[in-house]
Amino acid sequence: MSPVKRSLSTAEQIRDLDRWLASPAGEYVMAWEAECFDHMVSDLFGYHAVQVGMTQFDFLRNNRIPARHVCAAPGQGSPGEGQVQAAPEALPFETGSVDLILLPHVLEFSAHPHQVLREVERILVPEGQVIIAGFNPVSWWGLRRLLKRQRTHFPWRGQYLSVRRIKDWLQLLSFEARAGRFGIYAPPLSQARWIERFRFMDRAGDRWWPVCGGVYMVQAIKRVHGMRLIQPNWRKKKARVKALAPVAQRGQRVANGYRKVDD
Repeated sequence: MSPVKRSLSTAEQIRDLDRWLASPAGEYVMAWEAECFDHMVSDLFGYHAVQVGMTQFDFLRNNRIPARHVCAAPGQGSPGEGQVQAAPEALPFETGSVDLILLPHVLEFSAHPHQVLREVERILVPEGQVIIAGFNPVSWWGLRRLLKRQRTHFPWRGQYLSVRRIKDWLQLLSFEARAGRFGIYAPPLSQARWIERFRFMDRAGDRWWPVCGGVYMVQAIKRVHGMRLIQPNWRKKKARVKALAPVAQRGQRVANGYRKVDD
């Protein structure tokens, strides 16, 4: 008889995430992601920026938008300065009020990832941008997840989403993918010394197997189609010109001296 699977409570999930982030594998992943976020947000401007989840890190630190907010999941203690508590499926921001949104590992650990993206589309201003970080199913990390019998602990309990699927969902919401990047090519090892031995795979990954990184970053911009321009009805205009043509031609003959009405 197979054992009954027990899902972790919110408090247990938070402690489980903290343990993983403090592990060599967690530090390896987060160091790469922090560097990518620093680079991708440095030249983005606006008035309001929001980071959803991963409140242990400030991925907006290299951004110059004045009002920066962090949205934490309910149950993560008392919110700090600039923090709000809300589920990512129901973000407490006005429609069309945010210029930049970061989603670090939100979609693959949400029960309703489509709703999360719909909320992102709702609160973003036209031409606003979203940056998504996620675990790649086509990688050593995705293979490790498939081989594990128990997936109750981070990062194996999530549903890994491919970059292609993410882009398809974004396109349905009128987003345009602008940039993307893969990283973390070493296998998910638990000891720091083994991770260091396999770091050579990071140097070769971008060249030899670029889409097989354990983590990806996708940047997209919200496009809003403008109003339809009303073009002049050229056919009707040509018809009017054609109808006036005999009169114009007769006037031309009169002007050339064939016959004048006043004579």
